[in-house]
Amino acid sequence: MATAEQIKALIRSHLSMNAEQFYASALQIAAHEARQGHDALAHEIKTMVDHAKSRPAPTNVIAFPQELSGLILTEQPARPLVSLVVDDALKARIERVILEFRQQAKLKKHGLAHRRKLLLSGEPGTGKTMTAQVLATELKHPLHIIQMDRLVTKFMGETGAKLRQIFERMRAMPGVYLFDEFDAIGGERGLGNDVGEMRRVLNAFLQFIENDASDNLIIAATNNPRLLDRALFRRFDDVLHYTLPDGESRQRLIANLLGTFKGPQFPIEKAANAGQGLSHSEIDRACRDAIKLAILENKSRVTFALFKALLKERHAAYEGKER
Repeated sequence: MATAEQIKALIRSHLSMNAEQFYASALQIAAHEARQGHDALAHEIKTMVDHAKSRPAPTNVIAFPQELSGLILTEQPARPLVSLVVDDALKARIERVILEFRQQAKLKKHGLAHRRKLLLSGEPGTGKTMTAQVLATELKHPLHIIQMDRLVTKFMGETGAKLRQIFERMRAMPGVYLFDEFDAIGGERGLGNDVGEMRRVLNAFLQFIENDASDNLIIAATNNPRLLDRALFRRFDDVLHYTLPDGESRQRLIANLLGTFKGPQFPIEKAANAGQGLSHSEIDRACRDAIKLAILENKSRVTFALFKALLKERHAAYEGKER
């Protein structure tokens, strides 16, 4: 039969969701069985592996209860750290999370735990979700996005029980977990019953966070700074605040996104000034819209006039929301 080391390697690869390593471990077991004269078993294992490898890889599939289908999305992001444009102080703290996660074994030898419970706070479009994607990319883990607003809406009255199911599965499924729209359980509600229910759900969530002993990276994202009370600070290893990009960040963001579509005479500083007051996400959309228009018009460069007009559209959209 398979050796203890082979069995442990098989289990580790399964728990880490590393399909290629899982197949390799299974084939090693098949080879071992063949050497022992168990040809039929070896052939059966190899056939099972070949069949599994021939199937198309599933997308957005996660081994959570069926009733949570559509509320939890899984992706394999490809967002390197260099693509994240935030201020230097915030980026340094994100780099520290990555370093501690990668060196967690060294920290554990000294009785220390790595940062793995983060609260991200800031206006929409300022880089919170992108930070989760960057962390998943850098740590080579899948990103599981739990859509809290839909969870609360669909399971009002039993949200706490569903959260328990999620945290129980998390222990066996390594990854980066983003609890998006955290405001859904922390924001104010107009009805008295809603306030009581949301407070119970929030308390349950904070208890699950505090008691979680996995090695997963858990991220809660909120647009509501009023949630940042002492209870939240105490249960998270770090709280990261996101703001609208400053002038230098806007310049770097525009330069990175326009890339080769930005000619040598393109006035980056003027473009950054025109984008003042817009979020990272809005500037990103303006850059991509400019590139698309240039391509459709068979042009190799984005003009400043076009880009400024697209930024103006974004400003108008914000002003429209405020009226």
